[in-house]
Amino acid sequence: MPDNVPWGDIVTKGASEPNDTEIEEDENEDEPQLDTDKKHNSGAADLEKVTDYAEDQEILSTGNELEDAIVTIRNKQAQKTAEKLAKERELAKVVISKEHVDLIIHEMELSKEKAERTLREHGGDVVQALITLVNAPA
Repeated sequence: MPDNVPWGDIVTKGASEPNDTEIEEDENEDEPQLDTDKKHNSGAADLEKVTDYAEDQEILSTGNELEDAIVTIRNKQAQKTAEKLAKERELAKVVISKEHVDLIIHEMELSKEKAERTLREHGGDVVQALITLVNAPA
């Protein structure tokens, strides 16, 4: 060995340079790996397409169901509003006595609106209105 080469720098030729057989083996090992990577990536891409399609269908069906639900809710709200309006019209037709309203206001210590409403709900019958107010929960 030459004296001017430090011990750490000495490398044998066979260990550092691969021979031709080793190079061919390395290349052959990479080819099957590339094939499996292509197959894997292709399968993943196909799966992604199917998943995207399924998600899009779910979103579309959910959107349609949501629109149907909103329409149903609006129809129910309109129906309830119409029923309330019809009930208010019926109550407004009931004739009540001013003396009965004053009696309920003073005896039950209620507002005029509440006294009139209760009398109208009971067809102007002051006794039934008072019984209902007395037995009503606080």
